[in-house]
Amino acid sequence: MVARRNFVFDLLAHPDHGDVRGRSYEIRRTLLVELIGALGPPLQVEVLRAQGIEGLVAKRASGTYRGGRRDWKKIKHAETLDARVVGYSGTPARPRHLLLELADGTRIRSQRVTGTLAAQIARAAGTSAPGARIRADDGETYTTYEGAPLLVEVPAGTTRHAVVTVTRLR
Repeated sequence: MVARRNFVFDLLAHPDHGDVRGRSYEIRRTLLVELIGALGPPLQVEVLRAQGIEGLVAKRASGTYRGGRRDWKKIKHAETLDARVVGYSGTPARPRHLLLELADGTRIRSQRVTGTLAAQIARAAGTSAPGARIRADDGETYTTYEGAPLLVEVPAGTTRHAVVTVTRLR
């Protein structure tokens, strides 16, 4: 026998307040928790995967309910790895690609980093002096990164490819 699970993530109508779709999600969520709070603990993100849930749907707290999902963002679980920045192409203030080293010593190139991420990496790297110029296995020229250890996050399972996406600075 399979246990049946029910999940509640939004409230569209309330027994005392009627149709609440025109109220912000923040208010709808408060009403929802008040209504079903006695049924159990609040949602615990850490145990969702173990329960067979593939991810979360995020909404703006100030947003009203609108039919469809055009204002929602689905966030799936992802296994990630940390990689150490050992070099970069471009300038220290605006790195284009990163040369990364995985825990097993494998070196891999990142896809082009976004402007926001490039700025975060430049700030984290601080004023460390540029290192030596090297040519990596992919043929691109990099400047070695000689500063304090700098870690980034990459999706696991993608590191066997020639290029990985950096998802964030650690």
